[in-house]
Amino acid sequence: MYQQNGFHVAVVGATGAVGQQMINTLVKEKFPIKKLTLLSSARSAGTKVNFGGEEVTVQEAKPESFEGVDIALFSAGGSVSKELAPEAVKRGAIVVDNTSAFRMDPDTPLVVPEVNEDDLTKHNGIIANPNCSTIQMVVALEPIRQKYGLRKVIVSTYQAVSGAGAAAIEELKEQTKAVLNGEPVKANILPVKSDKNHYQIAFNAIPQIDKFQENGYTFEEMKMINETKKIMHLPELHISATCVRLPVAVGHSESVYFEIESDGVSANDIKALLKDAPGVILQDDPENQVYPMPANCVGKNEVFVGRIRNDIDEPRGFHMWVVSDNLLKGAAWNSVQIAESLVRLGLVK
Repeated sequence: MYQQNGFHVAVVGATGAVGQQMINTLVKEKFPIKKLTLLSSARSAGTKVNFGGEEVTVQEAKPESFEGVDIALFSAGGSVSKELAPEAVKRGAIVVDNTSAFRMDPDTPLVVPEVNEDDLTKHNGIIANPNCSTIQMVVALEPIRQKYGLRKVIVSTYQAVSGAGAAAIEELKEQTKAVLNGEPVKANILPVKSDKNHYQIAFNAIPQIDKFQENGYTFEEMKMINETKKIMHLPELHISATCVRLPVAVGHSESVYFEIESDGVSANDIKALLKDAPGVILQDDPENQVYPMPANCVGKNEVFVGRIRNDIDEPRGFHMWVVSDNLLKGAAWNSVQIAESLVRLGLVK
């Protein structure tokens, strides 16, 4: 499992849903590891985690935990990242952070390898992994931007409860059982655990992900807006988002309307472009009811795109449906991909 000429890799938040996926992804992708350090809160320290058939004991994350670490993958919440990522960098590690702590920091690259891998060369020790819903959208939009330009995006998301953590999946299951058995439904987590009201997600749709901001948008919606502009280097892009939580365990879906700058482009031109785009699988055959669905994307690294069609009134406008596993491409796989890019570009000491 371990490779002598590999790297010392640390995973922070190793016992969480994304941390577990990061470990599985490192194994699956055969990332070159000579030593693996698994870190978590004091509460979870001592837990044993399977790494390619070997048991690794999780340790409490402290500044000194990063001595000798080459690459540290963080997914333990923004406060942990703010406290420990700079400590890891001080000790010579490159941090790939899967929280919102550094995403909008002008000195921190925000990277989706299929879109802006070159930004990795400008890092100061920390690289931010974007929000899950942003990642899948920009993977689908970037080939279009490159060939036809991009001037406007309106996205509505249909997001899985796993985006709110493993406890939210458990709550969905418990609520579903309660509804089916005619029992009272308990809601303690969604839409936002730290907000004042909590609502049933089973057999429901909640038009709130993260807290509301003063402008009427939620923090999740503003993340999609600001991150897309930063990743694509398009500060002038007109973009708006509405983010909705659905009773789906894993896999985010998005309805994306976009306007391009070129004239005379057809839906078939967009399909042909996305058919060969990196990280994209085109599933678009309405005659045979072929289109992406979250149930079919779980466990897969790619972004699935379908339902591509011209807008009826706007000749430069198009609609598409974008689906991806939010724990993989939306988090763990994108983080490991960044680590792979760092190695390939010779950016790891």
